[in-house]
Amino acid sequence: MNISKQDCIAWDQADPLRDYRNRFIIEPGQIYLDGNSLGVLPAHTSKKIENTIQYEWGVDLIKSWNKAGWFELAGKLGDRMGELVGAAPDQIVVCDNTTINLFKAIHGALGINRQRNKIIAHKGDFPTDLYIIEGAAANAGREIQIELVEGETTICDHFSDQVAVAILSHVNYKTGALMDMEEITRRAHAAGVLVVWDLCHSAGALAVELDKCHVDFAVGCSYKYLNGGPGAPAFIYAAKQHHATMTQPLSGWWSHANPFDFSHQYVPANGIKRMLSGTQPILSLCGVSTGLDTFHGIQMDEVRKKSMALCQLFIDLVTQRCGNYGLEIIDPIHAEQRGSHVSVAFEQGYSVVQAMIEQGVTGDFRAPNLMRFGFTPLYIGYEQVWNAIEVLGDCLQREVWKDEKYDRRSLVT
Repeated sequence: MNISKQDCIAWDQADPLRDYRNRFIIEPGQIYLDGNSLGVLPAHTSKKIENTIQYEWGVDLIKSWNKAGWFELAGKLGDRMGELVGAAPDQIVVCDNTTINLFKAIHGALGINRQRNKIIAHKGDFPTDLYIIEGAAANAGREIQIELVEGETTICDHFSDQVAVAILSHVNYKTGALMDMEEITRRAHAAGVLVVWDLCHSAGALAVELDKCHVDFAVGCSYKYLNGGPGAPAFIYAAKQHHATMTQPLSGWWSHANPFDFSHQYVPANGIKRMLSGTQPILSLCGVSTGLDTFHGIQMDEVRKKSMALCQLFIDLVTQRCGNYGLEIIDPIHAEQRGSHVSVAFEQGYSVVQAMIEQGVTGDFRAPNLMRFGFTPLYIGYEQVWNAIEVLGDCLQREVWKDEKYDRRSLVT
């Protein structure tokens, strides 16, 4: 099929999510294909945070822990998060960051499966996950072996009666490969293995069904597809069947059964609250709240449908219009096996991404040679994908990598 710009315009006109772009603040002419790294600003975030600063903090001060519900905010936002990731109430809290929450989840799983002494994960997963696995193993109180598996499709072959927990990314941050959460979790449980799922590249971009898939633990961030703001707090999920037996190593006062008794002895709270630690950043939680507001009235299957269509359009247009430059799409071939970003291997990819950013098309780069483009269904349209390919083709044709200004590496790529 030879795709035209008019086709893209027609698809935009028929798009049921078209008007949701108005829920965000995006600079005119900006084509932002990096929502898989940092989502854009929701239209009401500034007002929400300003109100919290001026009135809840500025006027009511400490009364707002009760009056404005600050102390219960982590759990209330967790329940709202659960609506997007298929979790019934009282199984998620929004708190801390993904790294900290992953450490808690691994510790919890190791404590439940304490008769086993191995952790498995994919070698190609996001490095912080692997770093935290090392740290959790070193602090487990027993000798833990770590096995890093090559390739996403073989993980189930490594389940055994020695494996306590598998740490898996639902969507790989580089390849965009989407794992079958339900089938892998089923096979893990058949072998007595618990699973911690990293949802950083799937929450808010596709339908996730944690309860339906009988997931044990999951973590994820809120600043990518959920638009919570830079460094916004993450979330942690623990299935109800684990609440009575799970422990976590950061036993701060917010996870105490009666925090305002100020007891000198730690007694863990019942339920998901025992995954909290210390005082949470209220202003940042306001950003998470307005990010979640942008999903009001939206069905995640519609989001997923558009996500697959946008990614496929980008891949088809790369093939159709940039096929002579040696680009290699490294994502899975089939749309249902991909997340919501597309990675393109190209030796001079860093320079091309910098030149595209200069022309108003923002993607990012992942070493050693990947140009990565995220497609956030709530504010990206089909014509924008066409226009992004126009810019990509122009940069390739001009061989922008020959200009040294595009090759100067910034600290953040």
